[in-house]
Amino acid sequence: MRIVVNGQQAFGKNVLDALLERGDEVIAVYCEPDREGGRPDPIKQAALDHGLPIHQPASFKKPEVWAAFEAMRPDLCVMAYVTKIVPEEFLNIPTHGTIQYHPSLLPRHRGPSSINWPIIQGAAKTGLSIFWPDNGLDTGPILLQKEVEIGAGDTLGSIYFDKLFPLGVAAMLEGVDLVKAGKAPRIVQNEADATYESWCTADDVAIDWSQPVSVVHNLIRGADPQPGAWTSHDGKRLMIYDCVRIDGTADGAPGEIISLGAEGMEIAAADGRILVKRVRGEGSKMAAADYAGEAALRAGMRLG
Repeated sequence: MRIVVNGQQAFGKNVLDALLERGDEVIAVYCEPDREGGRPDPIKQAALDHGLPIHQPASFKKPEVWAAFEAMRPDLCVMAYVTKIVPEEFLNIPTHGTIQYHPSLLPRHRGPSSINWPIIQGAAKTGLSIFWPDNGLDTGPILLQKEVEIGAGDTLGSIYFDKLFPLGVAAMLEGVDLVKAGKAPRIVQNEADATYESWCTADDVAIDWSQPVSVVHNLIRGADPQPGAWTSHDGKRLMIYDCVRIDGTADGAPGEIISLGAEGMEIAAADGRILVKRVRGEGSKMAAADYAGEAALRAGMRLG
């Protein structure tokens, strides 16, 4: 089967590497245009290392791009982390169409920040979908899905790098195998269950310490490491990372520093406290205890 990989960054590279390592016939790679003065995207470098043809169109909406793709006589396109809009005129060119990775259990959490939002919203699980993309945004039929638990200590970073990244690479290979075998389903998404959220930005993750401790905890975890939940101190933003939820009583007003110690600082929410272990002010990330010392924080002060 003549496969074209369309992707970017580390996930795209790993999918490409995995296909090549097991002997799949990859005939070309599509990736983002080069950034001026920047290093090649990891998937481009991998394609160069393997001597594969590389295509970097600024847009997939042009007939000449479709014609060049069709000339390759592809059997399947594998989209491994693609942020550009790719129309059906391109998607449907391969003999068996195109399959794509999305890091949520579609139709839940369509959109670009689909790992952040389940954590922020307090979900107990999330997952990934391999689906057949169409002209909608993450709306095409499902080929396969994999679930993962969201543990109490999980963050955006741990869910992606420890769970959805490696599981996603394996799921893409499984999807390719199902297509090869002629057993790849096309399960229509149930629109009644669909949700969509846009980018999770800094404006979405300002901490409101008057909220329940569970809400604050989920917000911080779902934005760690990007875009980074934040509060304010001395009129400036203070980014909060690596926290532990302490249920019980707040023992202070919302945002009040209850205690300081080697582990970090405990901050009051509505019905409990958050132990904050790492923060970032105007510089790089640092231990919350070190920041507290440098900023002369003390118990009784309030953040936010």
